[in-house]
This record gives sequence, C-alpha cells and structure tokens, in this order.
Amino acid sequence: MRRVAVTGLGAVTPVGNNVETTWNSIKAGKSGIDFITKFDTSELKVTVAAEVKDFDPTEYVEKRDLRKTDEFTVYAVAAAQQAVDDSGIIGNIDPERFGVYIGSGIGGMQTFYANSIAMDHSGPRKVSPYFVPMMIGNMASGTVAIRFKAQGVCLPIVTACATGTHSIGEAFHAIKNGYADAIIAGGAEAAVTPLTIAGFSSCKALTTRNDPKTACVPFDKRRDGFVMGEGSGIVILEEYEHAVARGAKIYAEICGYGNSCDAHHVTAPDPEAEGPARAIRAAVSEAEIPADGKIYINAHGTSTLANDKTETLAIKKAFGERAKELFISSTKSMTGHMLGAAGGTEAVLSVLALKEGILPPTVGYAEPDEECDLNYIPNAAIKQDVDYAMSTSLGFGGHNACIVFKKP
Repeated sequence: MRRVAVTGLGAVTPVGNNVETTWNSIKAGKSGIDFITKFDTSELKVTVAAEVKDFDPTEYVEKRDLRKTDEFTVYAVAAAQQAVDDSGIIGNIDPERFGVYIGSGIGGMQTFYANSIAMDHSGPRKVSPYFVPMMIGNMASGTVAIRFKAQGVCLPIVTACATGTHSIGEAFHAIKNGYADAIIAGGAEAAVTPLTIAGFSSCKALTTRNDPKTACVPFDKRRDGFVMGEGSGIVILEEYEHAVARGAKIYAEICGYGNSCDAHHVTAPDPEAEGPARAIRAAVSEAEIPADGKIYINAHGTSTLANDKTETLAIKKAFGERAKELFISSTKSMTGHMLGAAGGTEAVLSVLALKEGILPPTVGYAEPDEECDLNYIPNAAIKQDVDYAMSTSLGFGGHNACIVFKKP
C-alpha cells in the first residue's frame, strides 16, 4: 500500500481568510463567534453565529461569475486555490491522476433560500437560470476540478457534520490504493441563513445563550447547543514518493482513517458511543499507533449536551485508561460548527498542531462536567510535541469519521 502526504493547506474560516491568519487566531484563543450581521435576527431565537468576515470573493472568483456561484462554492474555490498554491502541485501532476473530494453538508442553501423567496413573492420567472447549478452540493467539487483541470477521481461526499473528515479519509484511501496520485480534499459550507438558523433552532440543536463569549463552550457543563459557522478547509493529499520526487514541502503523513455509523437515530448519537469508538479504533489500527505514542485529538466537540459526553465516552472506549493521557480540544469553541466544512478546517488545524508542537485550546471552558472528564486543554494553547494528531467528526444520521496524521 502507498503512503500519503499532506503537501498543501487552505482555509477560509470565521477567524481568518487564509491559513496563517486562521492558525494565529486559533493559537491565540481568538473566537470568531459574534452577533449575526448578514440578516435581521429580531424574529429568531438565535442571534449569534461564526460568520466569515471581511472576505473579498473577487480575489478568487471573477466578478461576472459571482452571481452564478453560491457562497459555499466560492469558499471552496478560495481554500482550494490557497492549498494548490501552497503545494506547488500544478504542472507536477498528470491531470488524469489528479482528483477532487470536496463535500458540503447542505450545499447552496443561500441560493435555495433566495430563489424560494423569489418564487413565492414574484413567480417562477424570477427564479435564476443558475439556481440548480448553484444549489446542488456537488458544485464545489465540480468547480474546483474545472479550475485546476483535475480529470481524475471526483466525489462530493455528504455526511452532514462528518463530511469534511470523510472526504479527506476517502481521498487518503483512494491514493493509498492507487486510484489517484493527488487529491484536493475537504469541505465547504455557507449555510448561515434565516431558514437554516430557524431549522436547527426548531430541532433544539443550537444554543439559545445569545452571548458570543459563552455561546459555545464544548465539554463545559453549561453547554446547551452548537453555534453555526461557515467557510472551507482544504488539504492537498499526495502519494508520498510522488511528493518526495518533486521536492514538495510535506506537512505531515496521513496514516489512518475510520468510518462507521451508529444506525441509531437521525439526529441523536448513540449514548453507548460504540459507533464513534469503532471509527477511532479503525483509524488507530490502520495508523499503527504504538502504546507510547503521544496523541492530540481535535475533537468534534460541538457544545451540545449529547455530543460532548458521547464523544468523551467514545474516546474512553477506544483508548481505555490511556484516554486520560491524551491531549484533546475543540476548536469549534472559536470557529463555531462549520458543518460540512468543519472536518476540513479541523484537519488543517490538526496538521499544524502536529507540525509546530502547539496544541489549540478549548476556549470558554469554566465549569467541569463529571461526564466530560478528560484533558480538553482549557482556554490557552499549550506547547507540546506529539507524535500523532487525530481529528474526529460525528454527523446527523449517525455518521462517524476519524483521521490520523503523523510527522513525516
């Protein structure tokens, strides 16, 4: 089986419009959660979100093309362009061996919402001719593939909040098993709309604590729901020897992936936590992590009552007594929950944590919960070299994913 390297990173997040700014914000414990500015929230129960800020789409997409491109695709293009530029892969890869695995949990929700209103208020003639290609969830993958002439394997994975992690894991296996030599992989989301906020609020998934400083407190006893975020996180995965042969910069090696389903409930995780525990065990087994390997886990950590205690239990079931020795944090405490983009962004942050030996904090942590009793790196980043960095994701529908990186 072939080895797989990470050779490029890209990010557009609520705490920065590129990798450097995002990473510096995360290390500093800076939160991107604030009051919603994109629309009037006076009739909504929830008034906070983690919006992308001061982003200029014309840096990545021609002005004439913006009206026919949903924002989730724009974010994907931006992060992919950053990652591709960082990797130097263009001109050094056979287009037929170059793929794109970029997913989205919801897809073009802004387009869907705006055109539904136009149809209702003014009739079918007001529906954009670009409505369908802007809305469909595969368009981020398709647009990025067109941009970079990537003619190989191309998949838009959709597994709700586990989308980005599954996209990277499946891309890893595609390269490992010989189906491609390099893949642009990750997730993108732009679903901060009145309809989406209302929908998640109605199913009681979002926090109702409309205080930006305490709205998202993963693993804290006060947690009461997640904060919606948006953006994109992208990595370039490349066959290891291919990367070495062209003298590429190698951030890390991806070495493990686990994929499982609770088969329990459409929104609630299985309280026994066997599903995510299986995904973690599978990733650890494939990565061949030794008993004395030092591990950092970028946890799913959504700040919901069910997720955080279930994920804690899953980590305990997967690692046993060793769970107490792990370094764990939830960067969603700063980025909010970026849905389909979460796994991609958290993969970028995991790789940088591993590379620099700086582990991100869980900000806002103040009140311990007896059901969440592991080391969540509260409130301030720590300097700590680790051998492996893991990222876990749990999605509606019972989807679980885990990926593992190690130093090259």
